[in-house]
Amino acid sequence: MLRILDARTGEPVPAAPVRRGFTRVEAHVPDRDTTGLRVLLVADLLVRALELDGTPVWALLTGAEAGDGLRADAAALGIRPFEAGPGGPGGPAASQALHVVREGAVVHEGTTVAVAPADPADPDTLAGADPYALRLALLERHRSTPVHLDAAALDDAGATLTRLRRAVAAWARRPSRPVPADVRDRLRAAWESDLDTPALLGVLRRAGTDPAVPDGARFETFAHADRLLGLDLTRDVGTAA
Repeated sequence: MLRILDARTGEPVPAAPVRRGFTRVEAHVPDRDTTGLRVLLVADLLVRALELDGTPVWALLTGAEAGDGLRADAAALGIRPFEAGPGGPGGPAASQALHVVREGAVVHEGTTVAVAPADPADPDTLAGADPYALRLALLERHRSTPVHLDAAALDDAGATLTRLRRAVAAWARRPSRPVPADVRDRLRAAWESDLDTPALLGVLRRAGTDPAVPDGARFETFAHADRLLGLDLTRDVGTAA
């Protein structure tokens, strides 16, 4: 079961105590900036993780003044659409609430998930960067850690993403094998422990080089993890030489 650190109490709590009950994931994004994008990305990860566990989710975006621009930025990062918020009586009955906010913001109802700042503040300074490289650069740090996004960080993330996609495309040409049970367990342990994406990426790095893991199993492992990461790691399957 996914456990998440509640910023109100400083204690880990179940993200969805009633696993088959509707869970409301509400992203509070007052401004169109890079930290706002990071808040939406964390909300997107929460939605993905809960859905993978079979929990129905109602995803809402609250407080966004620059709505269309923010939604376009989010779509470019592979963040799925969020309905306009806030949540209320018109939504699914008795929905559990997870509020995703920038660090320091206060919400008085439901579990609160705090997200540290991401610089530069103005997303226009990231114009021309590969949006999925930006997504990977953000995923490489836990959401509680501030992130500085400069040209070098984005270039490194872009090079890593290219290498991973090429490897996945090559592994896809090998006979399929199931995800090894121990690798699957480590992946799930990482994302169920406060959405620890750096740990999850570490599990993938080890699986990608472990000689005991067949190439076909590597492909299935990376494709499985990408259901949470959303990095489009299988994009080049069938196109690589």
